This record gives sequence, C-alpha cells and structure tokens, in this order.
Amino acid sequence: MTEPAPGFPDQVTIYEVGPRDGLQNEKSVVPVEVKAEFVRRLVAAGLGTIELTSFVPAKWVPQLGDAEELLELLGPVAAGQQRPVLVPNERGLDRALERGVKAVAVFGSATETFARKNLNRTVEESLEMFAPVVQRALDSGAWVRGYVSMCFGDPWEGPVPVTQVVDVCSRLMDLGCDQLSIGDTIGVGTTGHVSRLLDALDAAGIGVDQIGVHFHDTYGQALANTMTALSHGVSVVDASAGGLGGCPYAKSATGNLATEDLVWALDGLGIDHGADLDALVETSVWMAGQLGRPSPSRVVKALAG
Repeated sequence: MTEPAPGFPDQVTIYEVGPRDGLQNEKSVVPVEVKAEFVRRLVAAGLGTIELTSFVPAKWVPQLGDAEELLELLGPVAAGQQRPVLVPNERGLDRALERGVKAVAVFGSATETFARKNLNRTVEESLEMFAPVVQRALDSGAWVRGYVSMCFGDPWEGPVPVTQVVDVCSRLMDLGCDQLSIGDTIGVGTTGHVSRLLDALDAAGIGVDQIGVHFHDTYGQALANTMTALSHGVSVVDASAGGLGGCPYAKSATGNLATEDLVWALDGLGIDHGADLDALVETSVWMAGQLGRPSPSRVVKALAG
C-alpha cells in the first residue's frame, strides 16, 4: 500500500555499495566471476549506480585485489549508468583511469584514529593526499565522490563532535568533490544526530543536493536515520543488496542498510527509485547462497519465505 507523506523527495537515487562495501569484509575471497554476476544481476534489477570495487593494494584489502579483472569482465558502462570505484591515492587513480573509469571516490575520516588505521595517515595528511587525486580526476572528466567515515561515532574515540565532522567534510568538498557521503561506519547514529549534522552541514554551505547518506545497521537504526535524512531533502542513499557489509578496519561495523529494506520503505511512500524489488530479493538470495549464509535483510527474509 502506498501512502505518500509530505516533506520527502519525489525521487531517490540508490547508490548501491554491495559489490564493494558489501563484500570487502568477507573472510573468504569471493571469485571474481561471482562478483561480476552479482553486478549484472543488480543492473538487471534496475540499479543505475553501483560502486564496483576499490583500487587499493591487495595486501590492504585482499577481497578487492581483482579490481582490474572485474572491470574487464563487466565491459563498458552503458549510457545512463554510473560505476564508481574507490581510489585511495594517485596510484589507485592511475589504475582506474587506465581502465577508462569515469566515476571515482576518495575515502576520508572524521577522526584521527580511523584515519591512521584506514590510511596510515593523519586527517590532515589524508586530505593532502586526496587533493591531487580529486584534481586529476576532475581534469580527466571523471565524477568524484568524497566519503567521510566515522561521522557519528568512532570505536576508539567515542562520540564525534558535529563541528569536527563538518570541518573535515568542508575541507574535502573544498577540494572539488561533486558529492559528499556522510558515513555512520559503526551504526551508532540516531535520528536527532542525523538532523543536527545535516543542519550544520547546510549552515557550512554543503546543501542536501550535494549529500548522500551511508548508514550501517548495528543498532537497527539505519532505515530510521535514512528516513530522517530524506525528510531533510537528501535524495541519495547508500545501500547494500541483502544488507551485506562491514569494515575491515572497524570490527564493530555490521552490515549496511539493506537495499531491499530501503526499496520497501520508498515504495510505501510512493518515491520513485527505479529498482525492481522482486529482482533484488532474488539477487540477494542468490548471493547469500554464494556466501553460505542467509541475508540479514528483513525484507529479503519476508519475501523469500
């Protein structure tokens, strides 16, 4: 049943992160052929934006060490589709551009501890590293996204001050990024915190038209936090098919907001998103079979029986 509610956008872009963020924390390396089939199924389910992989050294994240091979298996990106990849530094950007990639993302942190654990750099040093990456990507005609992780809480530092998050977000966007993704990497955010951060970002000149939200579901708050962001005008939502995900450098991080759970909520509000829920559920059931465990998505469990 569809019951529209006032204050929500008419259309939402689902930024699917399953193939990258969803799989990066798997202990066993998923065969590249399975990853490619996963992406093809997500495309067939109507998802237009799918983050594929990360051009990081294999020793950092072994699961993503097959980036070039995956892109080769998938072939050219169709018109109207977007296939971003993460690039941590200029070498990663070189590898991506050599493969004809037209959308990239850099991955920063709002906290010093996670910056050191994830990038082996301070926040300041990481921003200095990103500057030429963003500029060169833009000069090549690529679209650039800037992720900021640990925007709500950090497992080592605890609650993260909103002013600290806004400062890092502003400095990253000042480099020229087209879009900002604010991440609740360990899933501790709640709705009031989401509202306060979005208001603070707006006051700093980063409007909701530039923002995507990335919530993990550790405490079951991902969908509630997403609805709060949408009510503020955000229209880009990161989600992972079947609720796959985690973070190899933050052990308390559990799965991302499940794409199916998001789609069910959007359908209920009459918000256009372009995805086929039945096809998504079928895809997540298939992927769960590949991984040898059931999907944590509530909607997948409900519809797949």
